[in-house]
Amino acid sequence: MGNNKKMRINAKGVKESRGYRIFKVVNTVIMIFVVSITLYPFLYLVAQSFSSEGAIYAGKVSLFPVDFTTRTYEVILGKKDFFLYYKNTIVYSLLGTLISVAGSAMLAYPLSKNRLILNKFFTPFVVFTMFFSGGMIPNYVLIAQALHMRDTMWAIIIPGAISTFNVLIMKSFFSSLPGELEEAASIDGMNTYGIFLKIIIPLSKPIMATMFLFYIVGIWNSWFGPFLYLDDKGKWPVALFLRQIIMGATGTTEIGATSDEASQIAANVRSCCMVLTAAPIICVYPFIQKYFVQGMMIGSVKG
Repeated sequence: MGNNKKMRINAKGVKESRGYRIFKVVNTVIMIFVVSITLYPFLYLVAQSFSSEGAIYAGKVSLFPVDFTTRTYEVILGKKDFFLYYKNTIVYSLLGTLISVAGSAMLAYPLSKNRLILNKFFTPFVVFTMFFSGGMIPNYVLIAQALHMRDTMWAIIIPGAISTFNVLIMKSFFSSLPGELEEAASIDGMNTYGIFLKIIIPLSKPIMATMFLFYIVGIWNSWFGPFLYLDDKGKWPVALFLRQIIMGATGTTEIGATSDEASQIAANVRSCCMVLTAAPIICVYPFIQKYFVQGMMIGSVKG
């Protein structure tokens, strides 16, 4: 009877001990604390981006806007080239992500097959590139002069198309798939390419979604590559444009602010730019969160 009093039946009909209930409470409190300190910086940026100059400089802004204003957003969004930069970013991100995910999958799949003779020969070379690179100057010479990709979108898509870390995660995922499926397809007359496209890829939606998120976030936020290789401002991504605003390379009057508005724009332009850059990715994440979590867990189980 004593033990029964210490047990409670949850909604699923499973008995919970007192210790487990205490664990759930403590775990919930810790998770709420972690979520709070994680969200606070972003909520502060959003509040600051909608606050007035005086409230920002007086330190009155915390979680909610003070003296609500949208003038900085209106000035930035009203610049004639802003949506051109956004269009460029969308094109670069989608095209680059498709190339990156496809290339990573085609590299990871053969590396996951231990029966291949040269597998042990190529895998160390792939891992080597994760720790060592040619350096900035050789990369610039290769891309701008040898490959003649300067001032083209390929200069910011091709060089970082395949991430070794992502390839290793995909390799682990492919290794965890049952080999019997491939054997059965092979017996039915399907070749290697058919097995990869019609069996492996459909079973790999979780890891594909994970890689999609990794790559698109990296390309979306990238400004240094475009800063090095793109001379034509009409080809800039939005991250580079917003970076120029933040660093002061583009003055407040140049982006459309009047002299009277310059101080207000200068006060919260950084937070506005950060919100505008992060908002699209935040909107996309909920749709692939389920696949993202599943892909990371499965891809990290088997190395």
